[in-house]
Amino acid sequence: MNDNGDLTVRKLAMWGIPLSLGVMGLKMVAWWVTGSVALLSDGLESTVNVVAAFIAFFVIRYAQKPADHDHPFGHHKAEYLSAVTEGVLIVVAALLIVNEAVGYLAAPRMLDAPVLGLALNLAAGVINAVWARLLIRAGRTHRSAALAADGQHIMSDVVTSVGVLAGLLLALATGYAIFDPVLAILVAINILYQGWKVISQSISGLMDQAVEPQEEEAIKQAIATHAAGSIGVHDLKTRRAGAVTFIDFHMVVPGTMSVRQAHDICDRLEDAIRAVHEGAKIAIHVEPEGEKAHGIRVKVVKEA
Repeated sequence: MNDNGDLTVRKLAMWGIPLSLGVMGLKMVAWWVTGSVALLSDGLESTVNVVAAFIAFFVIRYAQKPADHDHPFGHHKAEYLSAVTEGVLIVVAALLIVNEAVGYLAAPRMLDAPVLGLALNLAAGVINAVWARLLIRAGRTHRSAALAADGQHIMSDVVTSVGVLAGLLLALATGYAIFDPVLAILVAINILYQGWKVISQSISGLMDQAVEPQEEEAIKQAIATHAAGSIGVHDLKTRRAGAVTFIDFHMVVPGTMSVRQAHDICDRLEDAIRAVHEGAKIAIHVEPEGEKAHGIRVKVVKEA
């Protein structure tokens, strides 16, 4: 990620704090005027958004710190810790919702001031939808795991809000107040699923998951077409750490090739790879011919 990308991610993380507080306020007022346990469940999930926004802001600032003596590969993985924490908070919110809703199953009640409450909740949902799309797009563009996780969680909040509004309108239309707590429990199940998705994706990052197949193919193509002069490339490995991708491989050269010539090929390869994968950290191990190839191989395109 470049400096402009870092700045964009920090600004979005900062604005997430007041925005999440405002949305939570709208939803809690909607619950207060209606007494709906489903709207309370929606509001409780928004409290998680507030906590997650604070965590994301501080973790992103830490993750963008330059490498130092104690962390020579940088602090990028801190973003995954933020995403895992957010996933856990989502699960906690779901359990709180279930606990609240079960008590209303035996004695459901109709809503007070339903029009005002639903209007407030709708406004909060629209704000969240716009914000979530912005965060997800920025998270993918700048490879920010914390920002993308925050956006995915807020988008799940939007889906929850839509479900809540539809269910409460059904309760009002039919006169069956039981739809309110039942809907809250269904909301909690959806939130649990979203929390699991956030946690599992973040753990994959912590476990040094390789890049996506299409990204790996682009890297292979860049190597194959810019490694002229070498004999072959093997043992290609990739891993992600937050916004940064680490790539390393072995390059076989003729035993008589000078260090300068091999170095020039390495420089050419690094430029080609970064052209298709901006900001990649690359390590190339040069080997003399005769070494046995292993791992993922790349067929080098020979000079005409």
